[in-house]
Order: sequence, then C-alpha cells, then structure tokens
Amino acid sequence: MTEKLSRPLLLIGCGKMGGAMLTGWCESGIAAAGAIIVEPMGAPDFENLDGVTVCKDASELPSDLDPEVVVFAVKPQQMDSVVPDYARFAAGGTVFLSIAAGRTIGYFEEKLGTGAAIVRAMPNTPAAIGQGITVLCPNANTAAPQADMCRDLMAAVGEAVVVQDEALIDAVTALSGGGPAYVFLLIECLSEAGVQAGLPADLAARLALVTVAGSGQLALASDDAPSTLRENVTSPGGTTLEALKVLMADDALQPLMTRAIDAATRRSRELAGS
Repeated sequence: MTEKLSRPLLLIGCGKMGGAMLTGWCESGIAAAGAIIVEPMGAPDFENLDGVTVCKDASELPSDLDPEVVVFAVKPQQMDSVVPDYARFAAGGTVFLSIAAGRTIGYFEEKLGTGAAIVRAMPNTPAAIGQGITVLCPNANTAAPQADMCRDLMAAVGEAVVVQDEALIDAVTALSGGGPAYVFLLIECLSEAGVQAGLPADLAARLALVTVAGSGQLALASDDAPSTLRENVTSPGGTTLEALKVLMADDALQPLMTRAIDAATRRSRELAGS
C-alpha cells in the first residue's frame, strides 16, 4: 500500500517529465501534504490545483520549508547551477530524488554533502501516459522508508524497481531509458518496409503503429514469454517464418541490438564521468 507523504514535496523543474510525474502524484494522492514547484517558466497547468504552489526561483521558497522529498527534474546540464540552492535541506530528514541521466550519486553527494540521502532514478518517456518504468538506486544514507517512498512516487507513473548497484543504471539508461526511441524506429522501419512492399503510405504507417502497440499490450497481458508468443504467430512453412529467418540470422537483429545497447551504455558511463 502506498504511503502518503506527511510533509510537502518539492519539485524542481516542471517540463514534460516533471509535469507527468506531478499529475500522477496528484491523481494518486501521494502528495497529500502539498507540492511546491520551482519552474522559471511557470507551470500554468498546475497553478490552480489545490495543494500546489508554483515558484519561479528557489529564493521564493519559505524559509521554514521542510520538504519530505526534493525531486530534481531539470536537464543534466542545468544541475550545476540548480542543485546547490537546495543543499540547505540535506541537514534534515529530506531525501533527494533525481531523474537526470548521467548524474551519479557521487555528483549529488559532492553538491549536497556526503550525509545527504540521495536516490538516483532512470524513468522513460511512457511515464507521460502512466506507462513508464523506472529503476531507482538509493545511496547508503537513504533509509529504507525513504527508498520505498521514492519508489512509490515513481510507481505513480508506471512500474518502479529498486536496485542497490548503481553501476546497473548505465545499462538501464541504454535499455529502457532509450528504449522508446528504438521502438519508435521499429515502427518507422515497419512502415517503410510496407511501403516498399506496395502498401499506401498511410495504411502502412497505421498498420505498423497499431501492430507494435498491440503486440506490446499482448506481451504485458500474457503469462507467456515473448519467445512463446513469437512461436504462436509463426506457422511452419508460413510467411512469418520466412521473415524471421532474415531477422534472426546470425548477423541480424540480435547482434545489432546488442551493439546498440552496448554503445548507449558506454556513452552513459562517459557522461557520468564527465
């Protein structure tokens, strides 16, 4: 059962991902103690919601504010100028939750103090419709209830998994963080292949989109492994088998995807070290 926050939530950045998370928190009721947004561009979609306060700068925050969690939802390149403004909360029982790619726990400990409770998280863009998946990693200062709370916050926009090994986050970033882009590319490629096979472009695009979306939903709903679902569609000597002979060749889709994930993982490590 999800526990409601007993103290306010402080959200730094309210772009697409920040806004999606806040919507999930408001709908789930987890932020019952109130939410404060710091967003220089304002947050008109949330300004009239009960319990939500919008500030344009950290200097506007009440001096006696004691947030239960501070969520950093700004771009990684903005962190250097943003994070130090919130170091004053590290002395209390506040936990810091970051969704920024390439910013390690060590980075936040350097900015906020080695005693700060920090949880690093990697969500993906389907969180915008409540269908995301997030992997979280707490540091040694984070108490179990704080880690659970951060997991519950991210579960409001999809699934959430906690790991203890931060080294896994680079591969998570490569697989699920970038994964939506790979799926969108698959839709594009299927559509173009349909056009090359003689289908009208609009029909090919629709067939590709709904086929990928429906297959994903079927895989989620089924107790069968994806390999079993694939076999169920593949008739001996049929058309699907001929296509799979191409896609499952030794130099085809699996080694290509493995190289792609490896490249993204290496880049994530490079960014974390920069």
